[in-house]
Amino acid sequence: MESQIDYHTARALLEWQVELGVTDAIGDAPVNRYDLPDKLRPAARQVVEPVAEAPAGPVAARQADPVAVARAAASAAQTLEALRDAMAAFEHCELKKGARNLVFSDGIPGAPVMIIGEAPGRDEDREGRPFVGRAGQLLDRMLSAVGMARQDNVYITNVLPWRPPQNREPHPDEIAMLKPFLDRHVALADPRVIVLMGNISCEAMLGRRGITRLRGNWHQALDKPVLPMFHPAYLLRQPAAKRQAWADLLELQAKLREDG
Repeated sequence: MESQIDYHTARALLEWQVELGVTDAIGDAPVNRYDLPDKLRPAARQVVEPVAEAPAGPVAARQADPVAVARAAASAAQTLEALRDAMAAFEHCELKKGARNLVFSDGIPGAPVMIIGEAPGRDEDREGRPFVGRAGQLLDRMLSAVGMARQDNVYITNVLPWRPPQNREPHPDEIAMLKPFLDRHVALADPRVIVLMGNISCEAMLGRRGITRLRGNWHQALDKPVLPMFHPAYLLRQPAAKRQAWADLLELQAKLREDG
């Protein structure tokens, strides 16, 4: 004969179980867990543990070395078009999630001068081309003053192809993971000289900052002569530095004539 539990006792027992953390009832009767191991041991021997599989998708992307992945993807690209596709398929940089467009390049591939900027801004992100905002307009006027133009003899890209949030400075890990793409970009474009616009470009290509000390002096990177210059955005904020920028442009012009 089954024992009967009055309502108040049953309610008290239920509330006690809730306090212990019970959320769901999975059986009509309580189970003595201490009796289960001996009774279930024969069946337990027949259980086959599942083989752990390698993570896929976003989990695998987080676990992979982004620099190694970028290096492999970049080295496999044999053309600029293939490099652009490889960068578009790169899923390890969080900047991609917040950007509208991949900003790859502008100008003439194979031009004697390759300009490397820092990162896209709002206008560049919207149009998908580097240096199209106010800084880009100033850059065009600067180039025109020494007989150059992006439509004729200049090729332009950035250290980062995606806009950082609120135009913040790129983080070192972002520069590092995308550097293999930049190195391959230079190799495929094969310019005679490289112009580095601003501190971020100098950090990526020369491993140094301090544009006021670096500008106007020739350096070497990737077996190419490199000339650091003030970024046009800096010149908009500091018009007095345009005099130094003009001297740098004349130095660039002289270098091209000397090597030409």
